[in-house]
Amino acid sequence: MINKQNLWFLTLFSLILVLSVYYITMPNELLLKEEISSNNQDLETEKVNVELEESEILVALRVDLEEERLTLKKDLESILTSSETTTDEKNEAYDKLKYLNTVFGEEEKLENKIKETFNIESFVEINNNEINIIAISNSHDIKLANDIMRTVQSQYENKVYITVSFK
Repeated sequence: MINKQNLWFLTLFSLILVLSVYYITMPNELLLKEEISSNNQDLETEKVNVELEESEILVALRVDLEEERLTLKKDLESILTSSETTTDEKNEAYDKLKYLNTVFGEEEKLENKIKETFNIESFVEINNNEINIIAISNSHDIKLANDIMRTVQSQYENKVYITVSFK
């Protein structure tokens, strides 16, 4: 009598046998086509990697800033959840957390505004009253930098300190 273990063994063995026979009898042309298509896919991925090199700088800057803010956010949240802190400290931590979220939204808004207006990829970092902008552009033009500064300043009522650098 055949038990379950023997039945599974025979089933898997027959499946392997059928697949190996199929692979051996398969024409070489199909194998060559598959190799060529996989080589083409490798070339396509290499092209994509070359195109992404310009934005790697921006991604690295964004990741660094995000990590820095994430640790600050965790510290503030620990202050909020701690039972040993006073209400004034909790209020201050809440205000800072609220400010961080607002700054993140403003940075995104400014990046989108620069992208729409000048068709330039950029990184924006806001520290209190200072705005640092790093733009990816082939032309390092003073007029373009001034136009970016004016566009950013038009988003604020108060005067802010804006720096623009090109990569």
